[in-house]
Amino acid sequence: MLRLDRGRWKRLGAVPLVAAIVAVLVVPGPSQSAASPPAGLECLTAGDNAFDLTATGGYAAMPDGNTIYMWSYAAGGGAFQLPGPTLCVTSGVKVTVVLHNSLPEPTSITFPGQVQVLADGQPAQPETDAAGTLTSLTTTAAATTGSVTYTFTAGPPGTYLYESGTDAQKQVQMGLYGALVVRPSGHPERENDRADSAFDPDREYLYLLGEIDPDLHLAVERKRAYDFTRYKARYFTINGRSMPDTIAPNHADWLPAQPYGALIHIRPYDPVGNPKPALIRYLNAGSVSYPFHPHGSDEQLIARDGRPAQGPGGQDLSYSNFLIDVAPGQTVDTLMIWKDAEHWDPQGNPIPVPLPSLQDQIVGPGPETWFAENPYLGGEPGELPPGVVQNNQCGEYYHVAHSHALEQATNYGASFGGMMTLIRIDPPAGCPA
Repeated sequence: MLRLDRGRWKRLGAVPLVAAIVAVLVVPGPSQSAASPPAGLECLTAGDNAFDLTATGGYAAMPDGNTIYMWSYAAGGGAFQLPGPTLCVTSGVKVTVVLHNSLPEPTSITFPGQVQVLADGQPAQPETDAAGTLTSLTTTAAATTGSVTYTFTAGPPGTYLYESGTDAQKQVQMGLYGALVVRPSGHPERENDRADSAFDPDREYLYLLGEIDPDLHLAVERKRAYDFTRYKARYFTINGRSMPDTIAPNHADWLPAQPYGALIHIRPYDPVGNPKPALIRYLNAGSVSYPFHPHGSDEQLIARDGRPAQGPGGQDLSYSNFLIDVAPGQTVDTLMIWKDAEHWDPQGNPIPVPLPSLQDQIVGPGPETWFAENPYLGGEPGELPPGVVQNNQCGEYYHVAHSHALEQATNYGASFGGMMTLIRIDPPAGCPA
């Protein structure tokens, strides 16, 4: 699909809200790189694979102006961030995670998919209260000043959650979760040990999906009891942000506690100039399934829960789908390419549909717009309507990507928000720096 799907955008509504932000995004061209990329996965690494995390509290900003009291894992003694930092290691190495607890109750970290996890040098153990009721799936750090050290050998390459195992119904919902990325030994450009899982290292993305019931968070903030039979999520997030904040760059100044964006930034597939796909890692830290749908291109599902999609003899069982269904606690990895399938060209292969009238096109309001008045990728801008002074940066396209459970694509019920982001497709030669 070569053109913006104008009709679908109009039905979703509230397009100007995101148009104003997209127009001012500064995203590097294919040749640019940075220690902290404006778009894409950002790893926390350690030379000795020893990580220091602190369970702490802070506030996350929602696009409707609300702020939510959250808990999360901060790197070292650093500031609160949501979600916790993405830990990146290599399969087969020894990993150490020291958890410091500044919260008013015991907490912990579990590492689903990792085996033989030790806590303070002993096998991690479930904990119970005086009545024998299970309180934690693993060894805890005591309230306020406690700490615990977890060690394990990183398992098969893939994508994994790490999250609280203590009073998990509450603590995970409060924000105690993050991503663990295990890379194949000797092949960091692959998702797993299979050669057909290779991807462009400059096009690696992570969608850590979550949800927020603000009533629960307010109760925790005010130290009040909460009735979980009344639980109702009102905000739905990608990497701790809701649309339109999901499309803001990593480390946007106005989101100091939510450092990770969710804008995917690619170019059309080309067997010579751009042969490798992007990699998208999905993780579900919520309580329900999230049926995530990228417009404009299918994705190739290549792994679930840190295991490649293959048969007992190693045969490829990956498959292409227009919807990536991620169950609670599950991770899914996909490869994505975008092809200029129709090869539209204004001279040799013009689009056989008249452009809609101006009032039906995506422009404004104000000084920004993301439609260049030209339906061809990389095409020269057309005449701008009155009051509009800026086009797309270089004739790029945007496709929406969002949860297909449309109540999850809202901010407290307001549509065109929540678990939603954009996929940006640049012309084949990229955009000017």
